[in-house]
Amino acid sequence: MHLWIIPVLPLAGAAINGLLGRRFPKALVNAVALGSTGASFAMALWVATQFAGLPPDQIPHIERYTTWLSAGPFSAEYGIYLDQLSVVMMLVVTGVGFVIHVYSVGYMEHEGGYYRYFSYLNIFMFFMLTLVLANNYLLMFVGWEGVGLASYLLIGFWFLKKSAADAGKKAFITNRVGDFGFLIALFLLIKHFGTLQYENLWKLVSLHPVESAGAGLLTAIGLLMLVGATGKSAQIPLYVWLPDAMEGPTPVSALIHAATMVTAGVYMVARSSPIFNRAPDAMLAVAIIGTLTAIFAASIGIVQTDIKKVLAYSTISQLGYMFMACGVADYVGGIFHLVTHAFFKGLLFLAAGSVIHGLGGEQDMRYMGGLRRYQPYTFWCMTAATFAIAGLPPFAGFFSKDRILWSAWSSGAPVLWVIGLITAGMTSFYMFRLWFLTFFGEYRGPNPATGGHGQDTDAQHAGRTGAIHDAQDAHATGGSHGHGAPHESPWVMVIPLIVLAFLSLTGGWIGIPHSLNGGDRFGHFLDPVFQAAAVQTPAAEAAVPPAEAPAEHEDASTELVFTAVSVAVAALGLLLAWWMYYKRPEIPERMARAAGRLYTFVLDKYRVDELYGAVIIQPLIALSSNVFWKGIDRGLIDGAVDGGAAGARETSDAMRQMQSGNIRSYAGWVAVGATAVIAFMVWRGLR
Repeated sequence: MHLWIIPVLPLAGAAINGLLGRRFPKALVNAVALGSTGASFAMALWVATQFAGLPPDQIPHIERYTTWLSAGPFSAEYGIYLDQLSVVMMLVVTGVGFVIHVYSVGYMEHEGGYYRYFSYLNIFMFFMLTLVLANNYLLMFVGWEGVGLASYLLIGFWFLKKSAADAGKKAFITNRVGDFGFLIALFLLIKHFGTLQYENLWKLVSLHPVESAGAGLLTAIGLLMLVGATGKSAQIPLYVWLPDAMEGPTPVSALIHAATMVTAGVYMVARSSPIFNRAPDAMLAVAIIGTLTAIFAASIGIVQTDIKKVLAYSTISQLGYMFMACGVADYVGGIFHLVTHAFFKGLLFLAAGSVIHGLGGEQDMRYMGGLRRYQPYTFWCMTAATFAIAGLPPFAGFFSKDRILWSAWSSGAPVLWVIGLITAGMTSFYMFRLWFLTFFGEYRGPNPATGGHGQDTDAQHAGRTGAIHDAQDAHATGGSHGHGAPHESPWVMVIPLIVLAFLSLTGGWIGIPHSLNGGDRFGHFLDPVFQAAAVQTPAAEAAVPPAEAPAEHEDASTELVFTAVSVAVAALGLLLAWWMYYKRPEIPERMARAAGRLYTFVLDKYRVDELYGAVIIQPLIALSSNVFWKGIDRGLIDGAVDGGAAGARETSDAMRQMQSGNIRSYAGWVAVGATAVIAFMVWRGLR
């Protein structure tokens, strides 16, 4: 199938624009960037059609090209592993990636470094495709690190803006912490199994018993992989980089921090299902981390006023849902939510970018309002995404979220279901809060004539969190997107919104469960991947939660009751947001004042960043400054070098004093030396 073409096309686009784009007109930069990603998407579609015709015994389809690393008995190939899971990920990355590239043409039109932006975006596509198509863990790790590099470059795209540069560094360093755990896991796999090739590794792992009696090798590997996944997918405790990453351009937030890169951890856990299925303690850790992250991030999102920060914490929370699903062995549900989330969260970020573009850079929802009259296309598209993420039927998010909640209940973990249900209600509330604050009521933004603002209706913060980016240096301020009265975005930005809105509505229909008279086609498509990884022994069945798809559950009536409950909770969130932010807009301010310090504590994101700063960052700075720099570097190393130099200087100075230029003095020294030599010779002769 020549699968190597799919990742190489974006790489070629990145190289052309990166090396020559400075000399290109924008039209040519667009042609290279969009042409390469569009061709990659077209190739992915063709490959998917070819894959659909393969007989089961030829799946996975593996293409091997070369051995790029060999060390003793260990070797790693450059090859591509195509099964149902990698087909889904390939289509999501190329399809959503191409749509966001199109949107970027309009959003970044007036920005400096235009060619550089698209070069970075293309290089991200290459590494992400390498990650999901790799046929071994080492090649996956190359893509894993590559998307981290691309994320750093894109978050810090406006590199003269300190907050953006700091956010890029924070993302890069935080991910390195997680990557350390992933690397140790790979070392353990090499040590004990001698290979990182999927097809060989799964055969060896299948011979390993389920570690039901306690922690063992596979549990250790699974937990270390989870450390890597928490970094890349922004889960507790390594989630802190993603909210700050909103400093990058909004299309970057949509592509990297909503639709693709942050889902790499979920993909890695799902791909590693043969390991996790035999390590129930590691699976339990995945479920707990995901569940806690989901409700924790949702609680912060409720009080944020920056439209992108709300979506950032929403992303962290939704990723928690995906981890919850994988932790209860419903890998299909986790990947299903990954796909629908790519549609509606990508749309939410792009619609937010359209709002920001139409308001000249404004990101604070308290200075919005009534925008449905000014931006009708953006409004309707964001409406579709909001209903989807809230879990209301028949939108895409309803089917995937409902499946996860049902999986949590049917796995025998009702506490996970309760927390997931509460989180679903919170999600609906803060998303409709965003919807009402942004599009309803009266416009509260700057008056074009006076520059003043209207009355705040959601006094959530002492100062504005999203300043209007209006300065001459786009790199220093984060860009400028127009001035004057609010206005709709250009068609090059609106059309991608419409495409994603359609997918946010219909994308979940491929997974309609049997309880709702659907065929669960998505589940049946992915089932072979995870059924092959399932543990077949009785002990394993007792130790590992059943991986039965919720759509195939015998008690369909019970499932319908739980579905009705989740819809009711989502509707309750909508009604509460309507009452507080549309019907009685003075209520939120009164509640904030009544909550006092508790409200401030949540608004300050539970001061986790400050805690990390006090417990980890400041001690490290003090250690490196006082011990390593002043003590070891300056005191020991520089001291030894400087001391040697001082000694040489003093010795040479003393020797210099002997060179007086006086002939009598020289003659005297010669006489003294000759006397000393003669005395020494006489003394030796007498002995």
